[in-house]
Order: sequence, then structure tokens, then C-alpha cells
Amino acid sequence: MRPGENAFAARRPAHSGLPIDADDLPPGWQANLELSFERRQARTVLARNEHKGPLQVQKALYPEGKEICHVAVLHPPGGIAAGDNLKLQVSLGHGSRALLTTPGAAKWYRSDGSAARQELHFCLDGDAVLEWLPRENILFDGSRMSMNLDIALSAHSKYFGWDILSFGRRASGESWQRGNLRMRTSISRADRLLWSEAANIDAGSGFLKSPVGLSGFGVCGTFLVAGYEVDSDLLTTCRQVRSAVNEARIGITRVPGVLIARYLGDSSEDVFNYFTELWAVLRPALSARASRAPRVWAC
Repeated sequence: MRPGENAFAARRPAHSGLPIDADDLPPGWQANLELSFERRQARTVLARNEHKGPLQVQKALYPEGKEICHVAVLHPPGGIAAGDNLKLQVSLGHGSRALLTTPGAAKWYRSDGSAARQELHFCLDGDAVLEWLPRENILFDGSRMSMNLDIALSAHSKYFGWDILSFGRRASGESWQRGNLRMRTSISRADRLLWSEAANIDAGSGFLKSPVGLSGFGVCGTFLVAGYEVDSDLLTTCRQVRSAVNEARIGITRVPGVLIARYLGDSSEDVFNYFTELWAVLRPALSARASRAPRVWAC
């Protein structure tokens, strides 16, 4: 890396995802949070914590011991409105290990036509391990949003992460009938692309009802594990983990360096529990650590 060069700019690969309409983002909350983790002797420490706007963290916790740092990412306004732009940048140094989560669901509010945006950039060096395990995203009827996730792994670093989408406020009987969602996910390892997918979903397009879309379900989720090679025995064990809801549809597959689990159903709590059970199988098998739920999940 050249002197003064930003780690994210240096390691982030070039991608050709869907374009983001920055022009239709009016003034809103402009929030930026930069976190850096380092290994110091046997301890992972939060070495850098800089924020601008309403995006910050609670204090670092060590419920599993000093090697793994747990951090909850907070957005105090409680919801994401038209024109909001949230950016989270996380870097992990060699030997560090961090688990990031959120204390509650992210609520994407109805828009007057303008979009809100969330950008996540994760950069891992050496043999670092990052776990990004947030609660669900709730898309209010009429919401318009853009969600980008870029993960830059070194040759030996590892990643566990999921995202959960609830289309409408299910508990209130609301469905997502108006709005737009743009998503892009990209994972690279040593500057070579491992996994990339993009979506541009319009609420009125029929995608939510289509058999090649959400098939009428209101909740979906994706769990990605990257940097590991999952063998056939472990894949079989993962496929034995079942959802508690018979009507839900689940599936697990693998490509070189990435395991992908999918969920379709009508319960954000069910998909969260399903992913948590998968994590409880994968984490000890791949990284010799039993799963330990973050404390904030019990609040």
C-alpha cells in the first residue's frame, strides 16, 4: 500500500453492479462510521472508532473472552428515511476477530419518491475473521432504498454474514405494494471476485408473487460464509438444519470459497432463528469456536 493510501480504496475491487441514483438523494441524515480492529498480543481491540452523524457503536464487549470483540452498531434515529445515507466501513488487521450486530430491526420508512441508501464496506487482512449478524430490515410500504455490501478478503481471512428482508410490516398486516429496492453484494478474496449478485426490485413488478421471485412470501434472507472450503459432510449437516415453519422454503449450496443459504417465508423471527442455528453448526466446524449469542439479542 502506498503511503497515505486508504485501506478500503486500496483493497476494494472494481465491480459492475447496478447503478446508484445518487442524484435522487435529497438532504437527510448523512452518517458515516469507521471502525478498525487490531490484534494486540492475545486480544482484539477496537483501535479506531470515528463517526459522523447518527451512526455509532456501544462499547466493545468480550463475552467469549479477549480474542473476539463484540460490537453493536447503533442508529439512534431508529429508522431510515428518504435521503438518508448510512455508510459503515470496517477493517480488521491480521489475527483480529470481531462480531458485529445490531440491537434491533432496521426500519426503512415510506418515501416521497426519494431513495435512502446504506453502504457496507468490510476489509480484512491476514487471517482476520469478521461476523456480521444484524437483525432484520423492515421495508415499510412505499419505501425506496439502495443497499450495497462490499467485502474484501485477504487470501486467508474469513467472513460470516447474513441479511434478512421483511417486505412490509408483517405484524400490522402491511404488505410492500409500492416502492423500490436495489441491492448489490460483492465478495473478493486477494482481489479476485468470489461472489457477486445484484437485484433491482420494484414492488409493482410482480416479483413478490412470481414463482421465480418471492412466490408470495413476505420475508427472505441470505446467509453467506466466505473464505472457507465447506466439505460434503458439513454441507450435509447444514442441510439437516430445518426451519420451524413447515411452509418456509430453505436451500443451501456452495461455490468455491463461498457457502450460500437462502430462506423464503413469512416470519422474520423464524429466518433469524434458522440462520442462528446454521451459524451454531458452521462456526465450530470452520473456526473451532462454539457459537455465543451477542448479549444485545437478549435485550
